Amino acid sequence: MIITLYVRSNHPEIDIVYSTKNTPATCSPVLICGFPGSGYVGKLAVDHLIHELDATHLADIYSTSFPAQLLIKSDGTADLLKNYLFYSNVSTSYGVGLLLLSGDSQPSNPDSEYFLAEEILDIAARFNTGQVFTLAAYITGSFVTDPRIFGTAGDLDAIRSFHELHVHTMEGGSITGMNGIIVGIAKRRGMRGTCLLAETSGFVIDAKASKSILETLVTILHLKIDMTNIERRAKDTEMLIKTIEQQITGSLRQQDEQRSVVQTRPSDMGYIS
Repeated sequence: MIITLYVRSNHPEIDIVYSTKNTPATCSPVLICGFPGSGYVGKLAVDHLIHELDATHLADIYSTSFPAQLLIKSDGTADLLKNYLFYSNVSTSYGVGLLLLSGDSQPSNPDSEYFLAEEILDIAARFNTGQVFTLAAYITGSFVTDPRIFGTAGDLDAIRSFHELHVHTMEGGSITGMNGIIVGIAKRRGMRGTCLLAETSGFVIDAKASKSILETLVTILHLKIDMTNIERRAKDTEMLIKTIEQQITGSLRQQDEQRSVVQTRPSDMGYIS
């Protein structure tokens, strides 16, 4: 029987609903976060892990900082926007156990992003988590055939490992939103944090980028995962991109033809009255 436990967090705008009172039998699990953002890159990757690992639901996290919307599910039921946390006792290169966080939304203001990040890391700390990964989008503004993976981390040891993983080290800029600040707050708390980012145009839901970032992550974790579903969605993304590119090409060709017609018209009709 699943026991639902309602918990008020340390922050008045956040509520946590645990689905069980039993503590997962994990030993210092790795926390992996994939929040919805550009291309849904991280979210699709973490949702795939939750499904393929048959992970167990641990908690739902509600916040008044999420958009005031009611989400309608495919079965017709409705619920408030939330983040959700699952766990799996699978073995990884870091030990036993994964905490997997995904969700429907990020907070709508910076203060609430910090509150939520602290709350998520509080939960992870209860299980003695020492390693955190966030999965995000590296926006290019154009379609990419073979998405590269970029990365940053709170410690140099992680940075040094990027080369052999074919991860390009970020040497400037910033990462906005939850996928960024969780890594920063984890560092402040003494946890090791890494953010992996896959190239994406930012124009479409990009399962191809999600597949690329997931391949890098499972290599790091020494984890075996069936990639069939994400590969199928990646092919759907490729087809969508091809359709958009064809539409753009057709539109540009039409514009060129229109400009050509205008240029061949006489500049002075020479009307005589």
